[in-house]
Amino acid sequence: MERLCGTNLPFWVANQTLHTDSPDLPECFQLSLLSWLPCVYLWLACPPYLFYLQKNNKGYIMMSILNKAKTVFGLVLWIVCWADLFGTFHELQQGNTHPPIYFVTPLVVGMTMLLATFLIQFERLRGIQSSGILFIFWFLSVLCAIVPFRSKILKAKEQSEIPDKLRFTTFYFYFALIGVELILCCFNEKPPLFSDVNTDPNPCPETTAGFLSTVTFWWFTSMAIKGYKNPLEAKDLWSLNKKDSSEEVVPKLLREWEVEQAKCHSSPHSAEGQPAEALYSKPLPEGESNHVGEESRPEEVEVLLSKTIDPKKPSFLRCLLKAFGPYFLIGSGLKLLQDLITFVNPQLLSMLILFTKQKGAPMWWGYALAFLMFFTAFLQTLILHQHFQYCFVTGMRLRTAIIGAIYRKSLIITNAAKRKSTVGEVVNLMSVDAQRFMDLTTFLNMLWSAPLQIMLALYFLWQYLGPSVLAGVAVMILLIPFNAAIAMKTRAYQVEQMQYKDSRIKLMNEILNGIKVLKLYAWENSFKEKVLEIRQKELNVLRKTAYLGALSTMAWTSAPFLVALTTFAVYVTVDENNVLDPQKAFVSLSLFNILRFPLNMLPQVISSVVQASVSLKRIQDFLSHDELDPESVDRTNTATDSSVTVLNGKFTWSKKDPPALHNINLIVPPGSLLAVVGHVGCGKSSLISALLGEMEKLEGDISIRGSVAYVPQQAWIQNAILRDNILFGQAFNEQKYRSCLEACALTQDLEVLPGGDMTEIGEKGINLSGGQRQRVSLARAVYNEADVYLLDDPLSAVDAHVAKHIFDQVIGPEGALKGKTRILVTHGISFLPQVDNILVMVDGRVSEMGSYQELLNQNGAFAEFLRNYALEDIVEDEATEAFDDDEEFPVDALSNHADMVDNEPVVNEAKRQFIRQISIISGDLENPRGRSVRKRLCSERKPDPEKNLPKVEKLILAETAETGRVKVKVFWEYAKAVGPLLSLFICFLYACQNAAAIGANIWLSQWSNDAAMNVTKDNVHMRVGVYGALGLAQGILVMVSSFTLAMGNIGAARKLHSALLDNKFHTPQAFFDTTPIGRIINRFSKDIYIIDEALPSTILMFLGTFFASLSTMIVIVSSTPIFAVVIVPLAFIYVFVQVLVVSAVW
Repeated sequence: MERLCGTNLPFWVANQTLHTDSPDLPECFQLSLLSWLPCVYLWLACPPYLFYLQKNNKGYIMMSILNKAKTVFGLVLWIVCWADLFGTFHELQQGNTHPPIYFVTPLVVGMTMLLATFLIQFERLRGIQSSGILFIFWFLSVLCAIVPFRSKILKAKEQSEIPDKLRFTTFYFYFALIGVELILCCFNEKPPLFSDVNTDPNPCPETTAGFLSTVTFWWFTSMAIKGYKNPLEAKDLWSLNKKDSSEEVVPKLLREWEVEQAKCHSSPHSAEGQPAEALYSKPLPEGESNHVGEESRPEEVEVLLSKTIDPKKPSFLRCLLKAFGPYFLIGSGLKLLQDLITFVNPQLLSMLILFTKQKGAPMWWGYALAFLMFFTAFLQTLILHQHFQYCFVTGMRLRTAIIGAIYRKSLIITNAAKRKSTVGEVVNLMSVDAQRFMDLTTFLNMLWSAPLQIMLALYFLWQYLGPSVLAGVAVMILLIPFNAAIAMKTRAYQVEQMQYKDSRIKLMNEILNGIKVLKLYAWENSFKEKVLEIRQKELNVLRKTAYLGALSTMAWTSAPFLVALTTFAVYVTVDENNVLDPQKAFVSLSLFNILRFPLNMLPQVISSVVQASVSLKRIQDFLSHDELDPESVDRTNTATDSSVTVLNGKFTWSKKDPPALHNINLIVPPGSLLAVVGHVGCGKSSLISALLGEMEKLEGDISIRGSVAYVPQQAWIQNAILRDNILFGQAFNEQKYRSCLEACALTQDLEVLPGGDMTEIGEKGINLSGGQRQRVSLARAVYNEADVYLLDDPLSAVDAHVAKHIFDQVIGPEGALKGKTRILVTHGISFLPQVDNILVMVDGRVSEMGSYQELLNQNGAFAEFLRNYALEDIVEDEATEAFDDDEEFPVDALSNHADMVDNEPVVNEAKRQFIRQISIISGDLENPRGRSVRKRLCSERKPDPEKNLPKVEKLILAETAETGRVKVKVFWEYAKAVGPLLSLFICFLYACQNAAAIGANIWLSQWSNDAAMNVTKDNVHMRVGVYGALGLAQGILVMVSSFTLAMGNIGAARKLHSALLDNKFHTPQAFFDTTPIGRIINRFSKDIYIIDEALPSTILMFLGTFFASLSTMIVIVSSTPIFAVVIVPLAFIYVFVQVLVVSAVW
């Protein structure tokens, strides 16, 4: 620096800077380091930032007053800096020489101001509304200019006149301008032109928040205030950012998964179970040739070595890393920065203790050190919470993407895969396993951060305590295999627990789907015992896991103390000259406290990683299931003129099962009506499934021309209004809609429904009869106007006269679908003469195909089919005639008996037909005129058409949740589940544990004071012994409290699940009719998971934090009573912030 500043301007003067009550930095230091620091930062940050701007163009921002002001002030700053430079040149011409620093610094600062002005304009062209790079630059510039600002004022006071008026004036112009630039940088520019127009009425302000608002989370303040004033509702929440939405996140993960699968399928060993063999051929006897083209005899070849190469499986973890890793790495970088800043405070503490020892030290040392400790803590907090923001967003995206991928996969897996993956497993994958990934990302960085913090802490400890630290390292190394064994055992228990959880959710799903039958037969207790039996096995495994977790907690909670004890004990015993003074003791203790967090978190993160690895394998296995081939059905069909073509088709439900359909040959001309008939179980519905591509195609070709509409045997009804069930997302056309209702015999049903076609339909169509559900499903297909209609026995759920109406008005030659290609599976032989062709199925094969008369003349399988259903046909014809004689069409066209049968979980076709016959015959016997009792009752309650429809109440109510603060009653209920006395005992144990920790710290304080009284040699063994005893007591109390808490949590989990299960079994049927099954299943999966696993760790953290904070305040107040005055306002601020945030979150 002497070359730049000269001999008259020293770079550092200790007496002028440190050892004085009025400190000041030398002029050379101010002109060089303080002036260059912001410039170096901007020039280093500029290349990567320009590259980022080049790759991310958000649009063009019009020149605004704010932007003009920034640009003008930037140019003025350049002029001011170079005015200083030209002034120096002018003085040089007049004979006044200056050191080179007077030329270099204005030149560097001026060029940097030009660069900043260029960045202002370039950011405008790239659509940047708020610049973090420039904000930090201006902030550093103001911060570094504060020292010269004070220094020049002090010099002006000391001297009667200002010696260098030019530089004095230019500096204060410079300081004012950079201050203005810093203020202007806090404001946002207008949105860029040509960017996506945001039509969202309630957008999230995070996307448009400035740099300062983003760093401090100020953009969230309005939501917090709104939540504090009134409980938040769903409509109050901001819309989700597009980059966080499922439409962006899920496809990103699926693309990576498809690439990963393609890599595995293209690898040479991707074929499952591909054998690798080493073959040896015996030499041929003399006289025998081995010409090319001759086949080797099998007996002449021996297999020397054979093994099966395991197929390479796609890695789901690699897909997650590629899709979400880059964003997560930003948070990892912030975590690294925060870890490094963490170790600044112990060094400042060491300096503060040294300051208290020096009697003649200036007072500003203490104030400066205290301010630096506060500033580092503040900076550490800002960086840490930005890191958590990145982690939380990554976790949310992970969970969203995983749920979306699992849901998509569940729709397209093969039937064989559906047998392996039950409904309970799929529910757990989406609720529990996906949640584990979200929970893991919060502290995933601790896997590398904890070892880094441990190594840095040990390095600094070495500086104070020397090789004695190795004793503490040995303790940590000894704990590693202990915790590794616990982690391995925990993983095994985790797999077992998830199997029981899957079984329990599967059983609960079956119970809830058949709850009506279960209640009618009074089977509640039997099924309750089955669920509780599985739950008990699950809790047994959970108990073992909790006990292992308690052991791990005890080991790692005691680890910092054990490290401190062994280190201090070895330090004072290996050498008599080693004295434990307050500086070494408390700086080391602060480093040991830094060690405490990584040592406490590492086992929890390892446990979370173990759980996530189990979930990862489960999800990967599920996503690796075989999918239905989308190319099995040719949708183009350019080879033939027919609408539906099947040539030599051979289909199976699973490749391991025998084929269900053999040698299927089918050609359906456009616009024709084909009836598929046959006995029960002959493969009619399987044929429809094959045409839809839902079966495995072993041989042959299928082609369908045009769009397809499918009407299944069991109608699928949404929980929506009746009109939406029919429209199914298409635009509403009044004329077409009314004609569909009329054709499907739904017009008079609407008069019975309380809200007409605006009536809300319950889950699975619970408030519709079986026939009404079927007709709604048919009306949906008719409204869709597809090219090909696949109708899987839609007439089976309706009475004979309704079937005749539907066939005539919809399916038949003169119906609404005339001109469309229709394939109708039916048992109604009365309609067969009107169809174009009939296909007869027998044992999965096409027995006959032709017109009605042709098949009748052949006297084959079709004739046998007619004879079997002749009686039913006669009865149905009589019933049809009876109804045709009536003047009025029945309002509700379904039989009560048929409704009852359709609501049963499993009823075969023959039984349903039989009950329908009984229903019709009984109706004829009751009333010779053919008018059924139910029709008469419907006519009596038929409303006046002129009367306005009553206000329709919502059938499925929205799920409600408590808002605001958690009530004391909720805590009391959980405490009762744990046990009131046990809860108090757990709190007592935690209080004792922290009391032992306080006692150990107080004892260490007394021990360190022995150095001042020169009694260290006499009390070493006593000091070490008592310190060790207090630590041992703390470890035992930690273990006992962890075991007791685990016992209490397991007991609470058992009681709460049992109470929930008992309540649901005693709930009236009306509740299940108006509550979606998914909502109830969620209580038994996600909520029980929270009670089983998430809540115990939260309670553990709360108790530990609460008693640690309480003990810390007690120690500080006892040593410094004046601190009690500060506690009250601090407590008020913290409580207010907590209430504000909790109100907004909950």
